[in-house]
Formats: sequence, structure tokens, C-alpha cells
Amino acid sequence: MKIKPIGIALIACGVLAGSFAAHAESDPENIIKFRQSVMKANGAHMSAAAAIVQGKVEYKDRLADHAKALEMFTKNIPALFPKGSDFGADSKALDSVWAKPAEFEKLAKDTQTKAAAFAKAVAAKDAQLAPKFKELADSCKACHKDFRKEEKQ
Repeated sequence: MKIKPIGIALIACGVLAGSFAAHAESDPENIIKFRQSVMKANGAHMSAAAAIVQGKVEYKDRLADHAKALEMFTKNIPALFPKGSDFGADSKALDSVWAKPAEFEKLAKDTQTKAAAFAKAVAAKDAQLAPKFKELADSCKACHKDFRKEEKQ
């Protein structure tokens, strides 16, 4: 069986997701860089999925790949924000991530749930695919509202 490049990427994502538990021994600066990379990847997959869902591009055959990546990358988001990784001039994380961990974890769990529902809708070619994507996007925005610095435009 030949594994497609996106399959290799998804396997790698799974390995990375499983490695979150090892963060306690990692250098905080490396954790921050890793977190930023994961969150940038999330943003890229969201943008690509949005373009497809909104009919702006004709890459419907790739939507499942983006949905699966989002489902994998949103697993255990709080693990990307361990104590001691709350610094750095280029960090977009607000202090509220560490000051209100229960609220942050609740919103992160909601995003994980919405990402899984979106991936399931895509796989099933469900008519509710667009509303599921909107729910996921709204969940991301809800977390960003209280836990991420505003983007300067």
C-alpha cells in the first residue's frame, strides 16, 4: 500500500500530538516555537478549508485532508501551553491562558469537538458540512478573543 504525502504528514502530526506529554523536559523557548508552528498550521488548514467550503477554489478533493489535520492538531491544545512557556515578545498568547486555565481548557475542548464534527461531516459528505465549519471557526474565534493578542493589521 502506497502512502500519499498527506498521509505521511498526518502520521507525523499524530506522532507530534503524542509527544505533547514530553513537554515537561523541553526547553520553554523550543516549546513556544513548536506551539507557534502548530497554531500557524491550524490557521493555514482553516484558511484552506474556508476557501474550499466557501467555493472560492475547486479543491474539494483536498478538504478531507485539511479536516483531518485540523482534527489532529486541535487535540489537547492546552498541552501546548505548559507553565513556564508564558514569555516571549513574539508570542501571541495572553497571560489569561495561564491565569484562567479551566476556561482556556473548556474552549480548547470545544474547538477539538467542533474539529472532529467537521472532519466527520466532510468524510460523510454531509450537507451540514458548511455549518459544521462555521461552528469550528466560531469556536476558534471564541478562544482567540480572550486568550490571544489581537493581530495588528
